[in-house]
Amino acid sequence: MSYSRICTVLFLVSALFGSAAEAPLFTEVKPSSGFDFVHYNGMNGKYYLPEIMNPGGALFDYDGDGDLDLYLVQGGTLPAGGDASKTLVPYKGKGVPKDRLYRTDIDKSGKISFTDVTDKAGLNATGYGMGVTTGDVDNDGDLDLYVTNFGPNQLWLNNGDGTFSDTTAKAGVSDPGLSTSAAFIDLDRDGDLDLFMADYVLMNLDKYPNCYASDSSLDYCGPDAFPAAKDRFFLNNGDGTFKDATSLIRDAEAGAGLGVVTCDLDNDGWLDIYVANDGDPNHLWRNKGDGTFEEIGLLAGVALNGVGAAEAGMGVTAGDFDGDGDEDLFMTHLDEETNTLYTNQGDNFFDDGTNSAGLAMVSMKYTGFGTGWIDLDNDGWLDLVALNGAVRVQAEKKGIFPLQQANQIFMNLAGKGFAEANERGGSAFTDEEVSRGAAIGDVDSDGDADLLIINCNGPARLLLNNGSMNNWLGLRLVTGKRDALGAQATVHTASGRKLYRRARTDGSYCSARDPRLLFGLAAEKKITGIDVIWPDGKKERFPAVETGRYHTLTQGKGGKP
Repeated sequence: MSYSRICTVLFLVSALFGSAAEAPLFTEVKPSSGFDFVHYNGMNGKYYLPEIMNPGGALFDYDGDGDLDLYLVQGGTLPAGGDASKTLVPYKGKGVPKDRLYRTDIDKSGKISFTDVTDKAGLNATGYGMGVTTGDVDNDGDLDLYVTNFGPNQLWLNNGDGTFSDTTAKAGVSDPGLSTSAAFIDLDRDGDLDLFMADYVLMNLDKYPNCYASDSSLDYCGPDAFPAAKDRFFLNNGDGTFKDATSLIRDAEAGAGLGVVTCDLDNDGWLDIYVANDGDPNHLWRNKGDGTFEEIGLLAGVALNGVGAAEAGMGVTAGDFDGDGDEDLFMTHLDEETNTLYTNQGDNFFDDGTNSAGLAMVSMKYTGFGTGWIDLDNDGWLDLVALNGAVRVQAEKKGIFPLQQANQIFMNLAGKGFAEANERGGSAFTDEEVSRGAAIGDVDSDGDADLLIINCNGPARLLLNNGSMNNWLGLRLVTGKRDALGAQATVHTASGRKLYRRARTDGSYCSARDPRLLFGLAAEKKITGIDVIWPDGKKERFPAVETGRYHTLTQGKGGKP
């Protein structure tokens, strides 16, 4: 980093962490509100790898009332069918372990509460859960759920009356292996959502190997102890059923897939797929626009890090952190590696900008999973969160599950770099836990981004953003009856600034976020217009709207760009 760049970053850090920066970013929702989820991993002393990999969760509006509800993925016993009361950490919930759905309610005073409606909704997801994604697969206006498991996955179709039906068999999207992250996206521009899922490794508990730490004690295996699995791709038939189109992404070596994000990395109007692989080169599936894909990760510079090494890719997120109009990639990795920031240079080429952005050394001692770009202070610059938890027993830590680590916050220094600010996040970023999934969304609909942290073998945390004095604008992009996943909106401010955001539920790790878009406007009070590129490639210009509130933009209702 040049002397001038160092000086610029130091100035921005000083400006960021003045007296006003002492205010906490979040207030944690208490169990008394009704949100009381505790994850159970069923560990039994045999060090099965899946028990340290889950869980994820989702923020989504399942009942269409305008606020975000919560879906939490649960574990179980390994092998399945064991006695959950006799594992090393017994299950303390009611009945058998299963995923939970919490309905969010906000009263007129703004008080928020949660109700467990799992049974009422007909959800009986009792598999060994890994992750979840959301999307309207049958275009009826209701959000559906796809749950990934160690074992058969499940598609839960929203019936529109507060209940769900298991349509996995009819839809043809079960997978018997170890699936992790998944994404719904219209990759062929036919108006319905297709499904991509990352598969991790091929594993048989009946023939499970023993793996050891450096002191010869039993420890968790890494992915290299198993054959890597190949990811799966399904095309929607238009009615919420799917056909297996995995052959379209078969021209690359298998990788132990964990994180998935969909994005248009070359700005050609066709959505691409990026997969974070654990210890294997990452995959970038470029959408050629003719119904086929080509894997260009190595050529694009995003398969390996800047020194040519494959890293332990866990979580991944895409967003325009530097305000130049294209999407950059951030990935979390294993301890003794750095997290990696790939900066988009255009024309399908990326640089490893981790070190110059100040994100290298601060991540070396952590193992990261869930992550996301999130404008925590609504200044228009995307900040970062990284959730951490080890995957190898830490001899210096106490307890029956010694994998605890602290989580991290990185504040964006106006596109010039990042400054670590963990203390501003409160106990969820200073206490040590085994964090995995991260879901981002405006749970209380007050114009700032909140954070759901899903911990392995411990309680989930819901952090409500305390807000700032900065102005904001919220957008929901809709095509037909559903969210236009993959659409990109550009907000033009009165000062001439352009802010780019893409509607998505994917990214992070095994989790689904709010598809609504939040634009932090700093001190600006007005915008001059909004450009939208829809998933089918069509472009529209929408006039200026009032800031400080949410608006819905529907495809076909705008004008010529």
